[in-house]
Order: sequence, then structure tokens, then C-alpha cells
Amino acid sequence: MDWYTGNNTYDVILTAAFCYVAFVVIAGVFVKAPYGRFASEKYGISISPGLGWFLMELPATLSFVYFYFQGRNCWETVPLVFLVVWLIHYGNRGFAFPFLIRNPKGSKGSFSITIILSGWLMTVMHGYLNATFISDLGDHFTIDWLTSPQFVIGISIYYFGFFLNVHSDAIVRNLRTHDEVQSGEKVYRIPKGGLFKYVTNASYLTELVAWTGFAIATWSLGAMFVLTISAANLIPRAFQSHRWYKEKFEDYPKERKVIIPYVL
Repeated sequence: MDWYTGNNTYDVILTAAFCYVAFVVIAGVFVKAPYGRFASEKYGISISPGLGWFLMELPATLSFVYFYFQGRNCWETVPLVFLVVWLIHYGNRGFAFPFLIRNPKGSKGSFSITIILSGWLMTVMHGYLNATFISDLGDHFTIDWLTSPQFVIGISIYYFGFFLNVHSDAIVRNLRTHDEVQSGEKVYRIPKGGLFKYVTNASYLTELVAWTGFAIATWSLGAMFVLTISAANLIPRAFQSHRWYKEKFEDYPKERKVIIPYVL
């Protein structure tokens, strides 16, 4: 993975992106991201989590599609494969996932506007960095790339993580029944099954696995930015969530790790 592509605009934004990662790492130690169970009115107006997730993730799709079709190689086979991978990923994360959230009827908003605004900076940057590299700057995306070790291993890891992520999200979503949603009752339960047998934050783990695979498959620093910014956001929150579950439920499984089975 080469740091400098020869495109000044791209290289400056890439450098700024990793500086932003460093900022998020430091901020994550001291501040709980104000959404979900950690929502707080002191960070501005809060809206429903479904709408909040949709608005925050939308630029990842729009910016990627826009910058992708500016590239010289946008109609070549390998870039088109990655376009499809990206659209499937954000079709789930940006559209299906928000629509399927079971938020109790009449409950107050739990997704801060602050999170949406900061999320836009991240999603626009990683849409640009990945789309531009994949469709224009990457010089290794010939047809032979589809049989290279990086692509085969990377895309296998990516879809392994992606499908487990969808499964983990479904487990969490189904903890709250439709009757409870309609009654407005806000119920929290201990997730069980799948990777939740081993870790508190199965959805976070599988998201990071998927982006690790994507970074290997594209062999690009733009994808590394997605992985590192996701880790900077999710790992501190994983520890906060683990602590929350242990404090809320006396019978919380002691053998569960935070985010890496048997390790962490």
C-alpha cells in the first residue's frame, strides 16, 4: 500500500483522514458517543435512531457513487466488483438496518444531531477515498486481481464478517418484541446466540472483520482509513457497553469477553 498516489488532492485528504482517526481515538477515551443507551441531550437535539442512522450513513453511498463515476476506470470489471460490494454493504447498513430498528412507540429520540454531523465528515471522506482509488488511482485492478491472494483472501474475510454482522444485528433487534414496540415499553435483555456466546459486542467485532477483509481485498489506504476509523469509534464503545451490561444485569455471563473471543 503506497502512501502517496501522485494526486495531491487525494494525498492531502488521506493524510487529513488519518489525523482525524487520531483525534477520534483520543476523544473516544473521554466521551461516550451520544446515541442509543448512551444518548444525552447535552449534545444537541436527538432524533429517532432509525432516522439518525439513515442520515449519518447516507453520504457514504452518495459520495462513493459520485466520485466512483468520475474515475477513468469506472466501467472496468474489478472496480465494478468493488462498487457492488460497497452498495451491498451500505444497502444494509444505511437503508435496511435503520428501517428495521425496533424503537419503542412514543419514545424520545436517542440519536444526537452531533453524531450525524461528525459522521458526515467521516462517511464523505471514506466514500471519496475509496471510490477515487478504486475507479481512478489504483493501478493494480486488472482482471488478474480477481485471482490474486489479496483479493481472494480479503473478499472471503469481508463476506464472512458481513454475514455474521447481519446475523448479530438480527439477534439484537429481536430482543425487543413487536408488542413491546407498540406499547412503548423500553426493554433491555441480554443477547444470546451466535457470537454473543463469546463477546458482548458481536456486531462491532464483525463490522471490523468485514472492513479488515475489504482493506486486504482492495489493498488500499482508503480502505485502511475505514477500518481504523471504525475501530477508533467502536472499540471504546465496546468497553463502555460491556461495562453497562455487567452493571445492569447481575447474571451477565462472566465468561464473555468485550470484543475478541477468549482474548479481550
